Amino acid sequence: MKTLISIFVLLMSFSLVTAQESEDSELFRQLKAKDSLLFDLGFNQCKIDEFIDFISEDLEFYHDQAGLDDTKEGFLEAVRNNICGNIDRKPIRKLLPGTLEVYPLYDNGKLYGALQKGVHEFFIKEPNKELYKTSSAKFTHVWLLKDGDWILKRVLSYDHKSSEK
Repeated sequence: MKTLISIFVLLMSFSLVTAQESEDSELFRQLKAKDSLLFDLGFNQCKIDEFIDFISEDLEFYHDQAGLDDTKEGFLEAVRNNICGNIDRKPIRKLLPGTLEVYPLYDNGKLYGALQKGVHEFFIKEPNKELYKTSSAKFTHVWLLKDGDWILKRVLSYDHKSSEK
């Protein structure tokens, strides 16, 4: 009986540790909104001011093709120059529906951060042409809760796969 109780407690603790947030939870909605500011407004529309305040000063951006960028300013410069630098060949990012996942991070029962992961697709927008897909990739973001605000601390962008044109 003691073994059975121990197994039950162990299984319950695993389910608490690995529980993904439901899409209607406040945490999921908050981080989905941050994703939208970062990508829909920042990346796609080049409204960098919409996300600049929630990027950590010591952001680390790990990219499986472009390498490591370990400063906020380096990241912002890359967005300005590479993503927003050529309106005639503008990259567009779209979150693949149904792939966004959020996992809370606790320290002794207190929420201090969250992992956000998903799959996104990238397209190119050119004048007088249909939008066309260039690649897809997975991403994982580490968010920290600081004084009630979500701050993007770490970014992993990996498993990039090119698309046929």
